[in-house]
Amino acid sequence: MLSHVPVMRMYSTDSPLLGAVHSTESFGAVDGPGVRFLIFFQGCPMRCQFCHNPDTWQLPNDPQNPITSHDTGTDNLSPQIPKYANDGKCSSYTFYTPQELYSLAKRYRSYWKNGGGITVSGGEPLLQIDFLTEFFRLAKSEQVHTALDTSGHPFTRQQPFWGKFEQLMKYTDLILLDLKHIDPKCHQKLTGHSNENILDLAQHLSEIGKPIWIRHVLVPGINDSLEYLSRLDHFVSSLKNVERLEVLPYHTHGVPKWKALGIPYPLEDINPPTKEQLTLANQLLHTDSYTGYQKLL
Repeated sequence: MLSHVPVMRMYSTDSPLLGAVHSTESFGAVDGPGVRFLIFFQGCPMRCQFCHNPDTWQLPNDPQNPITSHDTGTDNLSPQIPKYANDGKCSSYTFYTPQELYSLAKRYRSYWKNGGGITVSGGEPLLQIDFLTEFFRLAKSEQVHTALDTSGHPFTRQQPFWGKFEQLMKYTDLILLDLKHIDPKCHQKLTGHSNENILDLAQHLSEIGKPIWIRHVLVPGINDSLEYLSRLDHFVSSLKNVERLEVLPYHTHGVPKWKALGIPYPLEDINPPTKEQLTLANQLLHTDSYTGYQKLL
């Protein structure tokens, strides 16, 4: 099994459409229904203070298929996002064509039972939306279940992103949406970016009836207050397409990566939530009422 192992492979420099992949995992069991082939895309504009994969932040520099704010509609990136001289310098990633990556993934198709398939994560996959759309199109041409794990950061109703996103949704079966904080100002402090467009994405997905699983990382002292959880519960309950709501405990497994990159870890003094804190959060968010996902398991 490959687990977050960078793929060191030569790639063709004359490929018309290339995607930057940080790593893959062959047998994922928690990122969507069934057994999943997980693909971690390279590049992320957010700077979440609890990120466990800061080595995926660095945007790939490929002259044939550049990832730019103009292409993705993310030119509203917060100027408060911290910059470091060695930000992401120890990243390792490989460029693939959509067909190459799909050929790699479908080697494991015999394991994709009970609704299994492919999940793309990151980094932020929506930064490479053209590549992602073609990759998912190939998967759906063979009836493979597709799931997109996203922070929602690049979402905008402006062109060209809007048209590209509508096209992507034709080939996407499930969205795993990370809602990191319900309060815009606190979200800005926690991730370097406000959450207005992320919440707008959630509402849009509800409008079109696209199934979503919502994930909320519970960080003690930051997003676990009664006020914040009640506001989050109110928002999520207003959506019509939520099949699952998960409270994930904050952890410090990614701290060694921060240190290797020479980036100060901002949550040094925060401990993971207790079992009691997790239980309370699940109760306040009524997570046991979102059972649509069970039909896929």
